[in-house]
Amino acid sequence: MKGTPETPQCGFSRASIQILSLQGVDPNKFAAFNVLEDQELRQGLKEYSDWPTIPQLYIQKEFVGGCDILMTMHQNGSLSQMLEDNDVLVPRDPAPDPAAEAPKES
Repeated sequence: MKGTPETPQCGFSRASIQILSLQGVDPNKFAAFNVLEDQELRQGLKEYSDWPTIPQLYIQKEFVGGCDILMTMHQNGSLSQMLEDNDVLVPRDPAPDPAAEAPKES
């Protein structure tokens, strides 16, 4: 990405971080690299993925896409499923068991 998750340096990087946050990605299972600090990394990513733009999302070392693809996947629900399948979401609190909370008869 351009910048960091805390201080994105372009609108597309900001949008991508917002999407991942909305999806509930666990920050402990997420790594970001500021390509503005490393031109070799920036060029290498573009060549590796054969994708011309930054940011780029990878899950389990597989290229998923850039901001436009993330937005489409977010809107159609496929990103949510992919993130869940790859166990990168913050664990949800289990739903309360109504039977466990019901008052006991005496």
